[in-house]
Amino acid sequence: MTYDSDKRKLLSALCHGSIFISAALVSIGIPIAVLLVSDDPVVKENATESLNFHLNLWLYGLIFGILTIVLIGWPLLGLLGIVNVVMPIIGIVKVLNNPEQSFRYPFIFRVL
Repeated sequence: MTYDSDKRKLLSALCHGSIFISAALVSIGIPIAVLLVSDDPVVKENATESLNFHLNLWLYGLIFGILTIVLIGWPLLGLLGIVNVVMPIIGIVKVLNNPEQSFRYPFIFRVL
């Protein structure tokens, strides 16, 4: 079965870029909605990977926030902020350049 390449690009990029729309519920709501609505396996993989990345960011933010008590958390939160911006941009560029392959974030725990 063939899938529309433009639709695949749009939905995959939307999943990875949803973190820029909101850091709260909308950032996971968009990939969940795409995961439930789309029948394209590559889009579903991108939505799942995006959800895993967002959940990892929340978990690391919580841990690093607690570590601010011993001061090591501040530079880690700064690093997390950089990762929060850079990695979704890389994901968007990768899915737009190669829509046939899903983007996988490095160094994350895949819960879903």
